[in-house]
Amino acid sequence: MPRTDVTQMPFAKLYPLLVNKAVKKGRTREEVDQVTVWLTGYTTDDIAHLEQSEISYKDFFQNAPAMNPNRTLITGKVCGIQVEKIEDPLMREIRYLDKLVDELAKGKSMEQILRKP
Repeated sequence: MPRTDVTQMPFAKLYPLLVNKAVKKGRTREEVDQVTVWLTGYTTDDIAHLEQSEISYKDFFQNAPAMNPNRTLITGKVCGIQVEKIEDPLMREIRYLDKLVDELAKGKSMEQILRKP
């Protein structure tokens, strides 16, 4: 079976999966939106609109208004891979969001997740 390229998948299909992962662990959609806003510079209204669109995951990240400069402080493993060592810049951005949602699901505080000093 061919491997699906996550970058070509619709944002509208993938984002709800991130939300569900966090909700199952007692977090909220608002918190997932908050970390997504922090990472990408989109507003919560932007995210809601994009969920109703045909935008691909790749375009969601490539068109992000303002990727947070502190995202490079996100370290650790996602799917067994060190996020800071991912060479493909787009895949690294995607995994940053995965890692933020993982941290939410693991119960970390928003201050820790958003890398506040």
